Amino acid sequence: MKVTTVGIDLAKQVFQIHGVDDHGKAVIKRQLKRAQVTEFFVNLSPCLVGMEACGSAHHWARKLQGMGHTVRLMAPQYVKPYVKTNKNDAADAEAICEAVARPNMRFVPIKNIEQQSILAVHRVRQGFVQARTAQANQIRGLLGEFGLVLPQGIHHIYRKTPELLEDASNELTGSFRLLILRLLDHLKELDKQVQEMEREIVQWHRQHEDSKRLEQIPGIGPITASALVASLGDAKSFQNGRQLAAWLGLVPRQHSSGGKQNLLGISKRGDTYLRTLLIHGARAVVQVADLKPDHSPTCRWASKILLRRNKNITAVALANKNARIVWAMLVHNRTYQIDYVPA
Repeated sequence: MKVTTVGIDLAKQVFQIHGVDDHGKAVIKRQLKRAQVTEFFVNLSPCLVGMEACGSAHHWARKLQGMGHTVRLMAPQYVKPYVKTNKNDAADAEAICEAVARPNMRFVPIKNIEQQSILAVHRVRQGFVQARTAQANQIRGLLGEFGLVLPQGIHHIYRKTPELLEDASNELTGSFRLLILRLLDHLKELDKQVQEMEREIVQWHRQHEDSKRLEQIPGIGPITASALVASLGDAKSFQNGRQLAAWLGLVPRQHSSGGKQNLLGISKRGDTYLRTLLIHGARAVVQVADLKPDHSPTCRWASKILLRRNKNITAVALANKNARIVWAMLVHNRTYQIDYVPA
């Protein structure tokens, strides 16, 4: 019994295994407890192992690679079409086993420990940023109930709120003033946590040449550059820059039929965090291009698009362009050249 391909449906405690031979016949269908997984694959001859890119997938991928197996991770949406029956662990494992053997399947790069560590910092920072925004909105909303409206921007909350609390002419009660002070202290603590996470990200960024080279691209800073390097791993896993842009969800959705092409908005597939960072960075460049069209070659490029499209479409177009530039710089080990012209 020679097992050539194995599909694993990952879980916290019980894993479902489905293995087939070189003829595609099922030879293994069993459940394994977490403690049994390592022993099972140590005693298994090297084979192709497929998993969905979900929680703990990168950990198990590294572990199985160390045992000599060839491991491939796939996005769950690419596995779903291969589920033949109702959803259950056995059907999922069989679908993974079948999907990983497809010649045109797209795989997710396996991250190393360092990449996962810095991406964890990114996730924590993102959580603090969201909590900070929610806290700022709560303070703004509570003050608005008493007719006190603050201008947009967190810096206005820091500057204006103490003045409002010290103003004895308004109708705020003593207990409400103390409540707002408590929320303001919480907001400052969240802001402090965000700044600490950003310092850690910048420190990692300065220690990696690829990340420092990507920072040269207009619209990409240390946070975006470090997230790209940590998430992409080996950029050569993408055939070209357009494939990377599609992986990030920065290309149009299609709904075409009968030879008629119908392009919609961007697909929004792939990594939402990376796509958000690229678009936010591109939006900053577009704002400069709107005010100073001749500020740089990138601004001139963006200003031409602004003549026929709105700012949001221009920002997405620039984010798409930057994604392609990122691929070229990482694959060909180049620095950013403002006036680069393809041969």
